[in-house]
Amino acid sequence: MRIALGIEYDGTAFFGWQRLSHGRSVQGDVEAALSFVAAHPVDVTCAGRTDAGVHARCQVVHFDSAVERSERAWALGANSRLQPDVAVLWAQVVAADFHARFGARARRYRYTILNRPIRAALSARFVTWERAPLDIDAMQTAAQALIGEHDFSAFRTVACQANSPMRNVRDIAITRNGDEVAIEIEANAFLHHMVRNIVGSLLPIGRGERSPQWLGELLQGRDRSVAGPTAPATGLTFLAPRYPAEWKLRPEVTL
Repeated sequence: MRIALGIEYDGTAFFGWQRLSHGRSVQGDVEAALSFVAAHPVDVTCAGRTDAGVHARCQVVHFDSAVERSERAWALGANSRLQPDVAVLWAQVVAADFHARFGARARRYRYTILNRPIRAALSARFVTWERAPLDIDAMQTAAQALIGEHDFSAFRTVACQANSPMRNVRDIAITRNGDEVAIEIEANAFLHHMVRNIVGSLLPIGRGERSPQWLGELLQGRDRSVAGPTAPATGLTFLAPRYPAEWKLRPEVTL
């Protein structure tokens, strides 16, 4: 039997999603909890690995087990073994050919910036602080150059292991709600640090240090060394992957 889970987590205390021989990982915690419920070792596959300090609103994973457990038992049993910064939102039996990673047609991230003169206290783990006023209209204008399928080498870390730098950005929206600026990006997939590197190049545009045209020039130049710095992990949240309706998953992860 193949089971899919929706998982949310605060990434602050983790070295990232991927299981490690040293340090705490989300995958390691989730697998340990599920292995207790299943009474056998469980390996999970996720929709998209997140880095240290990055959060998730609804990460999707799948795993296989021959034991009989209800969907509710998988979710509540795992949560009884997980620490407070990780929670299984739902569990669902899926078809044997469902794949959390390869079945996803899109993934969506949100980067949140606290844009005010004073740093955060309550939300410090979930935002990045920018004291200079940001022109979100200029940032939104610049971001439109990223829409479509492009070579995103300018926003790819040198450690990225992806076979190709080509990615298709389907939507990017920059909005302000009071002191918070949110940058939401949806693409078929993302390169390593791609969102954080895009944000790092949007910030100089928002501060008026660069023109909106600069982002498109960076994209066309494909040179990471001349683009903006990598924005901090704090502020980045993996919102959800998106799957075709045929899998009959929850609305928040369905196209």
